Amino acid sequence: MEIVEKKQAIKDEAATNIELMEAIRDYGDIVAFRDLYDKYSSAALGLSYKIVRNRKLAEDIVQETFWRIWHNSAQFDGSKGRFTSWMFGIARNLSIDAIRRNKRVTLQPVFDEQTQDEGANSVLTEDEDMADLAWAEVRHKEVRSVIKMLPPEQLDVIIWIYFQGKTRRQIAQEQNIPFGTINTRARLALKKLQAMLAEKGMDE
Repeated sequence: MEIVEKKQAIKDEAATNIELMEAIRDYGDIVAFRDLYDKYSSAALGLSYKIVRNRKLAEDIVQETFWRIWHNSAQFDGSKGRFTSWMFGIARNLSIDAIRRNKRVTLQPVFDEQTQDEGANSVLTEDEDMADLAWAEVRHKEVRSVIKMLPPEQLDVIIWIYFQGKTRRQIAQEQNIPFGTINTRARLALKKLQAMLAEKGMDE
């Protein structure tokens, strides 16, 4: 029952986000925009900070993320994906770009009308390859984190396949588990991992 209720809550939230984005797109609704910002800015900040490892830069990237959400609201298509996936994608790309360019992104203020002190800006020194390495490291850590949340039987299958390099038929023979059961557990595990990673902005 709890699983059904959680799925319905996710659907309801997605529908609400689509309505908010439509209000922004069609009417320039600042209240709808603030609702989205209040709901998701912390999550976007968490993702960005994990990549750039700099709090001030991450905060600025979140501001730029939501500026782009406002400015490019017409580009969002709720029939093709969730708002959170779209938002995380923007924040992730800005974070990676900030490392690759070895400088701060060009920012537009969202709610703070005061000019920022450019003299206090932090400058990243990583070379271009570090961007890919940083993202890979962040995603690897998140994968290891969410894997632990899988049910034991699904966790075992994932470990056997992806960490020990065994085929599903080998596992079925060695563990005396029907081949079909191994396939089912692997499929369910991957589906759960994808959903959990998507919630953290790590689905790509």
